[in-house]
Amino acid sequence: MILFSNCVERKVIKIAGSTTVQPISLRAADAFMKKHPDVVVFIQAGGSGRGISMVGEGMIDIGASSRDLKNEELKKYPSLKAHIIAKDAMAIIVNPKNPVDNLTLEQLRDIFSGKIKNWKEVGGKDARIVVVIREEGSGTRATFEKLVMKGVKVREDALQEPSNGAVRATIAKNENAIGYIGIGYVDEKVKIVRVDGVYPNMETIRSGKYKIVRNLYYVTNGEPSGIVKEFIDFVKSEEGQKIVEEEGFIRVS
Repeated sequence: MILFSNCVERKVIKIAGSTTVQPISLRAADAFMKKHPDVVVFIQAGGSGRGISMVGEGMIDIGASSRDLKNEELKKYPSLKAHIIAKDAMAIIVNPKNPVDNLTLEQLRDIFSGKIKNWKEVGGKDARIVVVIREEGSGTRATFEKLVMKGVKVREDALQEPSNGAVRATIAKNENAIGYIGIGYVDEKVKIVRVDGVYPNMETIRSGKYKIVRNLYYVTNGEPSGIVKEFIDFVKSEEGQKIVEEEGFIRVS
C-alpha cells in the first residue's frame, strides 16, 4: 500500500517483464486506473525472463511474458500460473530500401545462422547481411529460436538489442540489416518480409497460415485474487481486448 499526500490509500499493482507486452499493459493500466481511482499500476520492462523470475520471487504481482513458461522456471517456482491475454505475430523486418520481400523459413534459418551471408543469395543486392537479434532473456528471442531456428545456433556476430524498438531503430538505419519484432511494433520505418509467401495480418494469423505466432501472457505466483485478478480480467474483457487489437495484436476472447 502507498499513502499519498491527499490521504487517499491506494492499492498497488506491480508489473514487469516483456517489452512486447508493455504497450498493452500501459494502455490497459491507464483505462483501469480511470475506472479505479484508488489503484496505481506500476509498469517496467526488463524482458520476459526477468518478469517471470521477479513474480516467482514475490517482488511483483504480474510478470509479463512473450513466451511460454520454461520447465526449469516451473520447477523453481511451481506455483506460477500463465494467463493468455493476446496473440502476437513475430514480423521479420528489413530496411524499406531492401528489395527482398519474401523468404522461406529455411532461408531465414540460414541467414540467422550465417550459412547465407550475402543478400544476393536470396535475390537481393550484393551486400553483406547484418543480423539483428534480441538479448538473452528476451521472450521474443526465445520464441524466434524455437519457431525459426529449431536448435540451430544464431551467428556469433549478430547485433543484440534490448527491445523491439531498438531492433526496429537499428534496421531503419541500416539498409543491409534484418531482424524480428512483435508485429505491434512495426511502423513505416521498416518493411515486413513475407515468410513462405505469407504476410502476417489478422486473417493469416488467425487462420494459422502465418507460422511465426506466439501467445502473450500475464504470469502470477498462484491464482490471482483481489485487484490483481480484477486487472487481468479487465485485460481479457471486451474493453481490454479492444485495446489489444488497437495496439496491433490479436485478441483471444
